[in-house]
Amino acid sequence: MRQLHTDLPRLEAGAVGGQFWSVFVPSDLPADQAVTQTLEQIDALFELIRRNPERLELAGTSDDVERIAAARMVASMLGVEGGHAIGNSLGTLRILASFGAGYLTLTHNDDTDWADSATGERTHGGLTRFGEEVVRELNRCGMLVDLSHTSEETMRAAIAVSEAPVLFSHSNARSLCDVPRNVPDDVLELAGRSGAVIQATFVPWFLTREGAVANAAGWEELRRLRQEFPDDREAVGKAMDAWFASQPAPPSSLADVADHIDHIRDVAGIEATGVGSDFDGVESVPDGLEDVSRYPALFEELRDRGYSDEDLGKVAGRNVLRVLREAERVGSRLRSERPPPTVTIEQLDG
Repeated sequence: MRQLHTDLPRLEAGAVGGQFWSVFVPSDLPADQAVTQTLEQIDALFELIRRNPERLELAGTSDDVERIAAARMVASMLGVEGGHAIGNSLGTLRILASFGAGYLTLTHNDDTDWADSATGERTHGGLTRFGEEVVRELNRCGMLVDLSHTSEETMRAAIAVSEAPVLFSHSNARSLCDVPRNVPDDVLELAGRSGAVIQATFVPWFLTREGAVANAAGWEELRRLRQEFPDDREAVGKAMDAWFASQPAPPSSLADVADHIDHIRDVAGIEATGVGSDFDGVESVPDGLEDVSRYPALFEELRDRGYSDEDLGKVAGRNVLRVLREAERVGSRLRSERPPPTVTIEQLDG
């Protein structure tokens, strides 16, 4: 049985005052199934919070986060990982916002019908017209635009369209680990100038040169399996699980994560730097960061590298609170200026 990285005692041991609980369904699901399974996961998250009122509370705003964390509970925010979860519907997006979703990741591992993924076929050259409308509606709803998993063209297009700072929920620096999922330096610079936050992640395949080699091998195997089983996603999934089980995770350490945090700070600025572990979204983790109880060790490493208490507070969460608050402010203004759009993907993209 797989060992999880998160539970309530370890959240307390790790001094976690708030986190996004990621709602994720596979990005190759049909649209109706993706929407249904997303709603079912949100329901499961609400039930988790309901059953643990002494430790967890749903946080729908930045003020909620500060209040709940001050009470020594875990402020539980909702993030939706993948634009496929809205089923090409702005109405569905608004429903997710009404449930308290704090961000939408525009893509996961596959392109959507309106945005290119870092690991997809890149069929749109970034965002389509409907994709731009999704970004605008996220702004109007007060939700963050999350650009992890997207192609660099999508990153640049979304930053240009968005009226609020964007988020990279779990991405590293491409110049240190050259994989498509990481962020190139020119986008780091652009993100920093625009007020964004890039949260360094713990995924071993996104941390080191060895990780980049292993990542490329994994994608090559997936492409091969998709050709072998073009109409059987279950067979592809089982074969990939077996392949990963046969491959040792690339070696990585807490210091490697700190190196990426250093680089993001140096290129984008300390105000743009954060941490997005991807715990329980990945099988293997770096040595020294085995689970959520180990966050203090990472911040001790950063302190040893010269980060001040003020810097550490920003990286630990103050930067994310800032972009949440700014997204809320922009959303409030936009909702007073314009009604919810009813445009469809067919009308904009044909």
